[in-house]
Amino acid sequence: MNSKATQDAVSVAPIHATKQRLIDAGLRLLLKHGYNDLGIQALLAETRIPKGSFYHHFKDKEDFALQVVDHYMTQVHAGLDVSLLDPKRPPLMRVRDFFDMIQNSYREEGYMGCLLGGLGQELSGVSDLFRNKIADCFAAIAERVAGCLEEARKQGDIPADSKVEEMANLLVDCWEGAALRSRLQKSPTSLDTMLNFYFHAVSNDRPPQGKMPADKAHKPG
Repeated sequence: MNSKATQDAVSVAPIHATKQRLIDAGLRLLLKHGYNDLGIQALLAETRIPKGSFYHHFKDKEDFALQVVDHYMTQVHAGLDVSLLDPKRPPLMRVRDFFDMIQNSYREEGYMGCLLGGLGQELSGVSDLFRNKIADCFAAIAERVAGCLEEARKQGDIPADSKVEEMANLLVDCWEGAALRSRLQKSPTSLDTMLNFYFHAVSNDRPPQGKMPADKAHKPG
């Protein structure tokens, strides 16, 4: 996930200007270099902030990274609010809107991928603190998505027997895999393909399984 696209649209609680500069720079550096290759000196050089100011706001590098994740999630929830709570849009389209918003952010940032996915891959095997933190973040996103999918189920936009919690978790899981591929390829192709496939598969407007309209079928050669 990413939240750059929501920053201008939704206001979040203000924090100290120096701390905000450190968090903003830290987000960029964590996306680019990861946790282990993020040096405090590089962060201070990037922001031109003295070391004493860093340790005034953060206990250590671990505390800093965790607070970056917290701020990131504040913005993610703001983006979810913008998309999922829009009463003018059908619920299934609201879910798609959220992921399209995130995809636009990825494109603007050069397909650096998802902060949560990157930190999870790097740290989940060595830090229970980060593993649990990131797992909770993904669970929170999936819970919000499931609520909107439940609206879609009640309105008949997806099958009545849909298990929306499983569907939401699957969407988040598929998105994270596609985000990794998009970073490797520096391309939106995997994100577009995954979203198109998912929303076609879950919608009640899809053709029966195993069949495809004649004008959509691909012929050999």
